[in-house]
Amino acid sequence: MGWGRAYFAVQALAGAAWWVAVFLSPVVRTATLGDLDPVLVAALDIPLFVIASALAALGMRVAAMIATGWTVLVSVLLAVYATVTTLAGWGVLLMLAAAAASTVALLLMLLGRVPTEWVVVGPFRFREADRTAPTRVHVTATTVQVIVFWGAALGVVPIVIAAAERRWGLALDASPVALATGAALFVVASALGIWSAVVMSTLGAGTPLPSATATRFVVAGPYRFVRNPMAVAGIAQGVAVGLMLSSWLVVVYAICGSLVWNVIIRPHEERDLDARFGDDFRAYRDEVRCWWPRLRPVPASVAARV
Repeated sequence: MGWGRAYFAVQALAGAAWWVAVFLSPVVRTATLGDLDPVLVAALDIPLFVIASALAALGMRVAAMIATGWTVLVSVLLAVYATVTTLAGWGVLLMLAAAAASTVALLLMLLGRVPTEWVVVGPFRFREADRTAPTRVHVTATTVQVIVFWGAALGVVPIVIAAAERRWGLALDASPVALATGAALFVVASALGIWSAVVMSTLGAGTPLPSATATRFVVAGPYRFVRNPMAVAGIAQGVAVGLMLSSWLVVVYAICGSLVWNVIIRPHEERDLDARFGDDFRAYRDEVRCWWPRLRPVPASVAARV
């Protein structure tokens, strides 16, 4: 049995167990369905979610598409319901997780793999920056990128998540310790991110974005300690924002971002670096870890090769 079919088998069993709990436990029913009529919801969900998932586990692709489509639809509708009524918050989280996992499982069944290359097409395709442009152009472009992406990923999205968390009744009490810890972490992580961006735009003659990536391989500044200091900084900033907002969902969002970057984005980035810089990149990769910084900077012999 493939991984996609195996997931749908687990989902069918979990869905059946959840419905048993809904009808046996008022606490589970209220936490996941709010005031919705469980009989009415079950009349739709059991055939379209539980049974369809079971049929998908047997290899029926149409059933997998039905189960996934229904899961995504229910996630959206339940999120709207929970936001309006402040009920069924845990149900929203369960369905969102199921929707994401079902989508991955469906891709595995239909294509035999998850086509991660879809995320690096169009404007996100790896392209070198203009080699003839002066340094100030790369610095300006990097500054704009930092403002836009930090504003969205560390401002708008966390605020929306934290607001939804409160509406769904899942928020934690604010903690002065968490606020202070988050603020300190955010300052340190932001300094690392800015340092990395400055090095990349000045010495690398490019920007952090793949659409205008550096034209020169950089082994300087924070890159002498860790291969992806901007990614490390971004994840740490996300966790810091979650602490400052006292939002555990924002912390989860940051952690999920690290997983997405590591599993989906990083392999494409490293293949691009390998293709463009060859032995220099491979020597660097062998000496410097992706996530865990070195205690000492990379040896000068490696840096000198670039």
